[in-house]
Amino acid sequence: MTFEFEKQNIKDVILIKPKVFMDERGFFMETYKKSVFVANNIEIDFVQDNHSKSGKNVLRGLHFQHSPFEQAKLVRCVKGKIYDVAVDIRPKSTTFKKYVKVELSEENKNILFIPSGFAHGFVSLSDEVELLYKTSKEYNLQADCGILWNDKDLNIDWGIDFEPILSDKDKNQKTLKELINEGIL
Repeated sequence: MTFEFEKQNIKDVILIKPKVFMDERGFFMETYKKSVFVANNIEIDFVQDNHSKSGKNVLRGLHFQHSPFEQAKLVRCVKGKIYDVAVDIRPKSTTFKKYVKVELSEENKNILFIPSGFAHGFVSLSDEVELLYKTSKEYNLQADCGILWNDKDLNIDWGIDFEPILSDKDKNQKTLKELINEGIL
């Protein structure tokens, strides 16, 4: 088996541990294989790949696209180390407002599957971080949305003891309650 699929405290979010083949030349690993993912109940057609780079103490998120443009994501950290967070924002879900937080790094090479209906964010824990991620729908500017990273209703433990560096957009995101009141969720 080239992957180990590990369900998280929210069953729809899955940590994927690829088998890494290492020798004196370096390493090789598969990062996605449709047949294996489908056999493990991840039946998503990914249509867009993204690559982001961040410096130390940067926090990006919590981002999502609202209906009908929700995106599932397959996220991996290829340089550095992050805490990756996925928040269930499906109002009818039994895990609504709950989140999963995992460490992704170039060392552990783990991959996080985040289904549609989740907000996503991460905080950089190393001097430089690069993420590669696949999405199930193309980016749509009109559907671009987010939740304030430190929304008290979500009470996310980011596992940091520093004030994160945020974009102006992320500093000014709305709370989950505001998005619900506006009919976005």
